[in-house]
Amino acid sequence: MSISRRSFLRSTAGVTLAAPALINSAFAASHGPIKFVSILDQSGGLDIYGAPMVDATRMAIDEMNEAGGLLGREIELKVYDPQSSIQFYTQFATQAAAGDKADVVHAGITSASREAIRPTLARYETLYFYNTLYEGGVCDMNNFCTGSTPAQTVEKLVPYTMKKWGKKVYIVAADYNYGHITAQWVQKYVRDNGGDPIEVEFFPLDVTNFGPTIKKIQSSGADMVMSALVGGAHVSFYRQYAAAGMNKSVPVASTTFGVGNEHKLISAEEGDGMICAYSYFEEIDSDANRDFVARFKARMGADAPALNELAARSYEAAYIWAEAVKAAGTADRMPVIEALRSGVAYDGPSGRVDIEPKTNHLNQNVYLAELKNQSFNIIESYVSQPPTDTLMVCDLVANPDQSVFKFENGLKAAGIDI
Repeated sequence: MSISRRSFLRSTAGVTLAAPALINSAFAASHGPIKFVSILDQSGGLDIYGAPMVDATRMAIDEMNEAGGLLGREIELKVYDPQSSIQFYTQFATQAAAGDKADVVHAGITSASREAIRPTLARYETLYFYNTLYEGGVCDMNNFCTGSTPAQTVEKLVPYTMKKWGKKVYIVAADYNYGHITAQWVQKYVRDNGGDPIEVEFFPLDVTNFGPTIKKIQSSGADMVMSALVGGAHVSFYRQYAAAGMNKSVPVASTTFGVGNEHKLISAEEGDGMICAYSYFEEIDSDANRDFVARFKARMGADAPALNELAARSYEAAYIWAEAVKAAGTADRMPVIEALRSGVAYDGPSGRVDIEPKTNHLNQNVYLAELKNQSFNIIESYVSQPPTDTLMVCDLVANPDQSVFKFENGLKAAGIDI
């Protein structure tokens, strides 16, 4: 099954002809609202990621309700702001599951936040979507991971930039699960392509002074820098790097830059030439994407942020969940899980996405793009890329009771020393 926004709206268009009071009455008569909870950072150091994700989620749910809801029921959206605090993530996850009795929770930005709440939502049997690009390796029937993984993006980014810039790669990354594991995948892909990962450095999320590291890069003989830095504080790296003139001599590629709209925070002079790989860029040249961007900007007005993978994936994940609810004929967890894994797909702004059933991750398009004048120019595209890194360690078809984060085994399976 495949659904686009237009076909979704057409399939429920009859309800929109009724007066609002009649719609509300129909919703009330259908056993109350379907409860959708979002837990995403709208303040704190990670708000550069969370705020556009919430905006895109609200847009998807509002569109569905305007088209008559799901199964004749209103979708009730509740949004919590964990303020970039793991403690608040755990509190809100418990509230969503035990207090709100959520039918589905879309939540988490960092891997740490995901792993803090994933066991709680599994224990309460509350369906969980994680819509952020990450390091791969989650294997959990209750958890659908829709963001891109290293085998989908980094595996394309590394050889392309090495061929363009050179084989000596200096790696800088955030000092937590995502940064450490992604750095190991980068090293693997560098070596696989005949390169040399000459240095790896990790930085806590609150670090803002990168002067000593920039001096080390300058004297290292590196041909390029691969960045897996994360959060608002780490934007300082790109500004300081350009101020030192390094972006002209040792170019930068990144696994994270732009998904927090950092390219709009720094100047064109500071960012031009950077190369990234994601499953979505605002600049994708398709009718579906142009329509999505136009509707989002019309909705948000002058305050509209740029759209990135995290925002687009939040929107698309809401719709693929909705299609599964329609296919199941209920919002109950297990029928929806079965529907998601049965071939449900969604044709959205990033292209066609569908669930890979061994892993509960997405098969998705991937795009390489170069930054120019604060916009990304797409230079390569890859259709329906599977999450091969997670497929090495996860098979929910053969073993549906798996419920682990197995990045260590995934790295070992890929031949990476840890």
